[in-house]
Amino acid sequence: MKYLAIDSHLFIKNRKKFSAKLAHNTFAIFNANDVMPTNADGTMPFRQNNDLFWLSGVDQEESLLLLYPENPNEKEREILFLKETNKEIAIWEGAKLSKEDAFNASGIRTVYWLEELESKLKELIIKADAVYLNKNIHSRAATEVETRDDRFRKKITEKFASKQIKEVAPIMHELRSIKSDTEIALMQKACDITEKGLRRILPFIKPGVMEYEIEAELMHEFLRNRSNGFAYQPIIGSGIDSCVLHYIENNKACNDGDILLMDFGAEYANYASDLTRTVPVNGRFSERQRAVYSAVLHVMKEATSMLRPGTIYKEYNVEVGKLMEAELIKLGLLDKHDVQKQDPKNPLYRKYFMHGTSHYLGLDVHDVGSIETPMQEGMVFTCEPGIYILEEALGIRLENDILITKDKPFDLMGNIPIELEEIEDIMNA
Repeated sequence: MKYLAIDSHLFIKNRKKFSAKLAHNTFAIFNANDVMPTNADGTMPFRQNNDLFWLSGVDQEESLLLLYPENPNEKEREILFLKETNKEIAIWEGAKLSKEDAFNASGIRTVYWLEELESKLKELIIKADAVYLNKNIHSRAATEVETRDDRFRKKITEKFASKQIKEVAPIMHELRSIKSDTEIALMQKACDITEKGLRRILPFIKPGVMEYEIEAELMHEFLRNRSNGFAYQPIIGSGIDSCVLHYIENNKACNDGDILLMDFGAEYANYASDLTRTVPVNGRFSERQRAVYSAVLHVMKEATSMLRPGTIYKEYNVEVGKLMEAELIKLGLLDKHDVQKQDPKNPLYRKYFMHGTSHYLGLDVHDVGSIETPMQEGMVFTCEPGIYILEEALGIRLENDILITKDKPFDLMGNIPIELEEIEDIMNA
């Protein structure tokens, strides 16, 4: 991995929090993600299962974690199963984790090779009253591809049909939504790398530059700072494509007079950052661009101030909608009389601001957590209002990553340029 080693105490503490949530005499199993194929003998870059990583720090394929807090055998209350290195693997792929390496990363002393899983699982499952298995139940989950966890669940239910299966995902969603100090530091590192990327590209942007050239400059800066790259597919959309929410082609020239919307973030140690900035291609905002930008920035600042302990997500979005209505009326995009008569279930501002204002952020860019739960200290949310005027080919979105604290919100991207004058000064330096 490119990132610096993480102190194993993070994962020891995480396992302690998790174990306290399990029912009496049960154990939980977490599988690594698959190495996904492309074509012929090609594979996609490996990305670890976030739950397994959060609990162990093990960042290797074909790994399995078993946690059985009440196992009579104290040595087998935490077990890692790993792929064993042989000479051929070492030559072709590089050596895999040794048992000592795995202990140093995770703090787990009991490590077996995968060949021992079948016999050990059969021995343990007889002792336990139930087994917790993992499943992707994220509200935006893509479930067409069968995961390693899915296949493992089939295997358990076929071989041990009478054994009760419990869902581990709700526990993980609750625990992962609250970030520890160590996690916040890792997320801050990701945000700091993202800042370096933005400062690199602002002077680089000029009429005629290609969107993919901007993407390439960002990737260069991310990699040289120990990031694996983008935390998600970057959006570099100029002109009309600034109004396309998930534009990822990034394949055309940026023209004089156009606006350029850039939504990107560096990953560090598997933790995501998520930034959006919108800038004028020629380095100077037009009067109209300036007015719309100022409106979005005002809504963003007001929305950020609401991200406090006790805030209810749905109520927060309603209040942000009211702020946006007022700005759209000032911009001449909505009529205040029409707004007074609108259907509350289908507010008019949705024509120009059609997405949510915030989402959880962490190991996933759209991280796990319940929107029904009041906001709590330690949660991290994005704040990303936008106005998209298709008929003017003018889309402006701004986004920072906000930590909920016991006092006022803390902006993890507070040092990243966002004011109109800041952006113009850097672009024209």
